[in-house]
Amino acid sequence: MLYLALLHHPVLDKNGQIVTTAVTNMDIHDIARSARTYGVRRFFVVTPVRALRALSEKILEHWETGYGSTYNTTRRDALALVSVEPDLDGALVAIERDAGRQPVIVVTSARPGGERVSFASLRARLHGDAPHLLLFGTGWGLAPDVIARADLFLEPITGPSDYNHLSVRAAAAIVLDRLSGTR
Repeated sequence: MLYLALLHHPVLDKNGQIVTTAVTNMDIHDIARSARTYGVRRFFVVTPVRALRALSEKILEHWETGYGSTYNTTRRDALALVSVEPDLDGALVAIERDAGRQPVIVVTSARPGGERVSFASLRARLHGDAPHLLLFGTGWGLAPDVIARADLFLEPITGPSDYNHLSVRAAAAIVLDRLSGTR
């Protein structure tokens, strides 16, 4: 059972300071579509900013019950997976309510370091009974306090060049394909 969360706080800025980033319509749409494609049970958008949670809910309402629900039903199906939470603990409570127990927390990071679990190893674990929550950070990545809460630290996505700064939408799609793709 795989869950996914996109954290907008606490995350880092380019100087390593803890910040809160803005929620974007594109992140919600694109990650929800990837989540739906790869069988994610729920996708959490996590932000402590009340106005950004309200904006997220307004976007979801448009596609779930508003004009968008009849205009594009496949988008409606994807966005039905999205829940908005004020913090990581809210997502953990929701998962425990849904799955009957706390999830294994899996963090992602493009930065080197730490003992990592491979995509193949995590893929095998996902066939068990334990729920897993895959965390993605916005900005320049998850804050150290979030990483410290992790049960598993997923290996980074690497390409043939030394450049490694994918958009969170692209990273989520690649990770989901490696964990749940059919080939």
